[in-house]
Amino acid sequence: MAVADRIAADYEELSGGCGLIDRSERGKLALTGSEAGAFLNGLVSNEIEALDDGQGCYAAVLTPKGKMLGDLRVLRAGDELLLDTERAALQEVFNVLWRGRIGHDVEVHKRTLEHGLLSLEGPRSRALAEADDLATTEYSHTAAELGGIPVRLIAADAGVDVLCEAGRTDDLRAALQARGVVPVSDEAAEARRVERGRPRYGIDLDDTVIPQEAGLNERAVSFTKGCYVGQETVARLHYRGKPNRHLRGLRLSGPASSGDALRLGDREVGRLGTVAVSPRLGPIALALVRREAEPGATVAAGDGGVSAEVVELPFA
Repeated sequence: MAVADRIAADYEELSGGCGLIDRSERGKLALTGSEAGAFLNGLVSNEIEALDDGQGCYAAVLTPKGKMLGDLRVLRAGDELLLDTERAALQEVFNVLWRGRIGHDVEVHKRTLEHGLLSLEGPRSRALAEADDLATTEYSHTAAELGGIPVRLIAADAGVDVLCEAGRTDDLRAALQARGVVPVSDEAAEARRVERGRPRYGIDLDDTVIPQEAGLNERAVSFTKGCYVGQETVARLHYRGKPNRHLRGLRLSGPASSGDALRLGDREVGRLGTVAVSPRLGPIALALVRREAEPGATVAAGDGGVSAEVVELPFA
């Protein structure tokens, strides 16, 4: 099967069935100790102490100037806080936790190699993961069994994530495939992610980005919790300022690459982040672009041979 045909078939599975993507490479950590919640609450942008068992949230780890060192998912599981983050951000996130733990009753545990993580995406994900009882709120989670394998089911934006012991990942994959889950390509999964307008740290986000620029305030920032690192900048921009950049979608006229410059007239207004080919929309991308490149504007990408229409996210 040609590559384009394979991606199109995988895309249809993600759109109408249930596709499986192995995301075990994501960085994974855990915090334990009586002060774990209060400790993490002072380091990340979202409310942690209010999480009950089975709840979770999305948060950013920031510099004192409000720039993102990484983003992470936080899950309250009994006495533990389970964290997972993009591998590109893992070391910086770990460093922040390790340095900050001094003087607190908290332990930081590395779990990247101990746990596998399989993502199920598509409208049949909950049924095939036997997750009908899982709360639909994103980041809700529960302990369960699939094919006799202990797992943690996590509500995700496009389906269900399944966390297991690393040594049982292959067994879990086989059990899920026996139920009708279909492994799909990263290219198809990335096309769907770009369509949803979900940025990825290390590609679309880096340590120059303030959460509001990437449209993350609603998901990642609490404006009612206590102090945390980087709060002053984040709050000042939210209440008094206008970000100079916004995360936008780009509909491309032809092939382009991540990192290509975007120009409005003679001025560089950004660089391409994730670039994907959607079987439905064609070449598309995410990018942080300056606010003068408003939705509806046309910018030049790379050497100017490719044009791009700036669009609001998510893609229609």
